[in-house]
Amino acid sequence: MTKQFAVIDIKEGEEIISGRVGGNIPGTGRYKFLAKKNLDGKYEWAHFVEREDGAKENVYRGVVENRERLNLVVEIMNRNLINIFGKGAEMKEGMPKYRSLLGSEFDDTVN
Repeated sequence: MTKQFAVIDIKEGEEIISGRVGGNIPGTGRYKFLAKKNLDGKYEWAHFVEREDGAKENVYRGVVENRERLNLVVEIMNRNLINIFGKGAEMKEGMPKYRSLLGSEFDDTVN
């Protein structure tokens, strides 16, 4: 069984501002990117690969001061994905499915 973990935690008052997913790469899975706006106004992000079995690996995280820097992070990651895997790997805006650590789906509403 694969160990499950939260890629990014959302606290009350924080909001997800970006959910991106790349095309499927056979034998690898899909690269994904999530970002949220913290209560202090900074942007926290996580970039990872989701394998075909749902396992999340190679998680990279960071915090940037503003939206322009966040856009630059996405641009650099997409440029590298395209150089390595081709245009089909580029991450584009998408609506992620939210799941608990146990795997059950839920909506993105924070109560």
